[in-house]
Amino acid sequence: MKIMRAIASLGAAAVLLTGCGGGGAGTTVEKAPSGQPIQGTNLTYDPNKLVNDGKPIELEWWMWDGDKQFQAFADSYQELHPNVTIKTVNQPWEAYWTKLPLQLQSGKGPALFNIHNSYDATLSPYLESYDVDLAALEKDYNGAAAHVVDEKVKYIDYGIMTGLIWYNKAMWAEAGLTEKDYPKNWEDFRGIAQKLTKRDGDTIKQAGFNFNAAYNSLGFLQYQNGYNLMAEDAVTPALDNPGTLQNMQYFLDLYNVDKVGSKDFGPKAIESFGKGQSAMIYEWGHLHGTLDKNYPSIDYGTFQTPVPDANETPYAFDRYNGESTPGINAGADEAQKAIAQDFMNFFLTDKEDMKNLVLNYSLAPSYKVLADDPDIAANPVVQALGSLDRYIWPGPMPATFETSITKAWEDVVYNGVDPKSAIAGAQKTIASDLAKSGFTSAEPGYAHYAPSPR
Repeated sequence: MKIMRAIASLGAAAVLLTGCGGGGAGTTVEKAPSGQPIQGTNLTYDPNKLVNDGKPIELEWWMWDGDKQFQAFADSYQELHPNVTIKTVNQPWEAYWTKLPLQLQSGKGPALFNIHNSYDATLSPYLESYDVDLAALEKDYNGAAAHVVDEKVKYIDYGIMTGLIWYNKAMWAEAGLTEKDYPKNWEDFRGIAQKLTKRDGDTIKQAGFNFNAAYNSLGFLQYQNGYNLMAEDAVTPALDNPGTLQNMQYFLDLYNVDKVGSKDFGPKAIESFGKGQSAMIYEWGHLHGTLDKNYPSIDYGTFQTPVPDANETPYAFDRYNGESTPGINAGADEAQKAIAQDFMNFFLTDKEDMKNLVLNYSLAPSYKVLADDPDIAANPVVQALGSLDRYIWPGPMPATFETSITKAWEDVVYNGVDPKSAIAGAQKTIASDLAKSGFTSAEPGYAHYAPSPR
């Protein structure tokens, strides 16, 4: 999950990880639990058993965010099995993706670790397949079948996330706007952003729309224009197309023509929004947890991302991505792997902790038993998403897509590169990187798929 990341300095990768929970050795257990309810619907977990023969065992679980919510799973499991100690370890995103691959490549690393599917190619060689009933898993989890390869699965999605427009309610009301003014198309959005912008001469005091450090996500809105990221063969990148150029030009014009924001108005849209300097930003559902934690005074609302023509259903509103369940280290010792397997069966059937996890990141839950949960349905982010039928999943995209799109945008706004040339450069980089990854897009699996251009 690409949560608001505390970007580590280069030296941070060398800093020792800090344990966040689960300290202390487990105690020997002589007798298995009894009378505990069986968890789950189709996929089930029976807690009435000894694990590791009741002998104390400790394993680590690495993550880059959400340690409180993930720790809840560990605590619930340890309550059932007090001989097990699960030590959760949290560190910033950059350091995590520097240290974890190196540990796995050396045959070391934690028994459990969180996954972002943009690193699928990096992690897959070191992942142990889940020891679960696949038929039951697919019955209980939306999208699980997409992760099954050769009748095995190494992780699935526990929830679905995509992008929305987030707005400051106080600024919205001050401008005389109500919920009836939510813009349905990008042209109307332009007018709303102008109305929300405040200036003192040429100096912006309040950005109507700020997307600094967020273009890596906005760059995928080419889908609205009917263009896929990949060619029809699903292995050749197709970023260099008129839809991508049209999309980039629109956001350039918001800054350069409409002047509703600026590349120099704060380094990050999220921080600017949280500090009450920007009226609207585009961000994914995880921002709900970040705002509540870091900027609790901001009263915010959300609405669905506008489209080119409000009277015409777009090819896709946007892409979505699954938030991945933890992976099991194939290089861990057999005792630790056995506990990790048991824990993952527990994790996948732990309804209450799963509910709190998806609420924290404002996800549409993959676990079907949560589909009608009133607390999740009431979440303002989930409400704004509506049906996911017109959102497209490109597959576990390698990180090169976002990094290359980010570089293209920065070359244009900071280095004066022509947009068409910058997009062509991103296309070339992505093509080179994909040639080494073996990535195949999931775009053809989209219910409304059609080759570009439409």
